[in-house]
Amino acid sequence: MGGTLSPQLLSRAPTVGRSVVAGIEAHITGTVWKIEVGVGDTVEEGDTVVILESMKMEMPVEAEDEGTVKEILVGEGQSVSEGDTLVVLE
Repeated sequence: MGGTLSPQLLSRAPTVGRSVVAGIEAHITGTVWKIEVGVGDTVEEGDTVVILESMKMEMPVEAEDEGTVKEILVGEGQSVSEGDTLVVLE
């Protein structure tokens, strides 16, 4: 696991049929405390997909759109920076 997709790459991601690839990004620098979804899961806008820990506080990262989890780019315990892509939806 690991790695991130740049926002520029995601904004130019190809469509497949009616699917559009989109990324869910970290809104803070921290550590991945818990991953709440799995590949193939369907998420709705507002669903928590990852929980980050920063400064001893848990911060949920929510889906901004509905979709199906295509890829999880981080693992629990991994450090992430603000703007890193955590989960890819289609």
